[in-house]
Amino acid sequence: MEKQQKFSTSIFSVALVGTALILLVPLIAQQFTTEINWSVADFLVMGVLIFSTTLTFLLIAKSVKSLVYKAAVIMGIGSTFLMIWANLAVGLIGSGPNLGNLMYLGVIAIGFIGTFLSRFTPVGMERTMNAMALAIILLAVIALLTNMQQYPGSSVAEIIGVNGFFAALFAISGLLFRFVAIGQAKPNDKSAG
Repeated sequence: MEKQQKFSTSIFSVALVGTALILLVPLIAQQFTTEINWSVADFLVMGVLIFSTTLTFLLIAKSVKSLVYKAAVIMGIGSTFLMIWANLAVGLIGSGPNLGNLMYLGVIAIGFIGTFLSRFTPVGMERTMNAMALAIILLAVIALLTNMQQYPGSSVAEIIGVNGFFAALFAISGLLFRFVAIGQAKPNDKSAG
């Protein structure tokens, strides 16, 4: 019990220190340039995003031995982090807050719900990543059908390119989870025969 508590405390501490160090970069940078102008809210949002991403990865990395599974988790968590960060920073469809950029909340919801329901099993995580990739493709189709390419700072090429990029990242993560699932199924097949 004491070992488990130390383990949890150390992971929490590493995530907290890592988050603080990363947030020091924009804090120091904005002292020397006017191009970076973060508010307290910006630091809070990014702090929560960085901390939760780091903590999730550290917990999974410590509890799983498979390198391929860890790579799949890095792709999934990293892609979600990048998608949220880019959407908050500049918007993925057009610039700034608009209905198109709010649609990405659905992709994030699919990730959370799928991960919870799958309980981190490789097959379930594969399905979750593929569902996220398909949701992003559907999101791009909706954006184009509703003429969101006419938003300021948007274009057909941008919508297809950005959404294709994120769909590919989630699909790669899904393929890595599939590889792990197949690897786990093979020993069971041999014992049955």
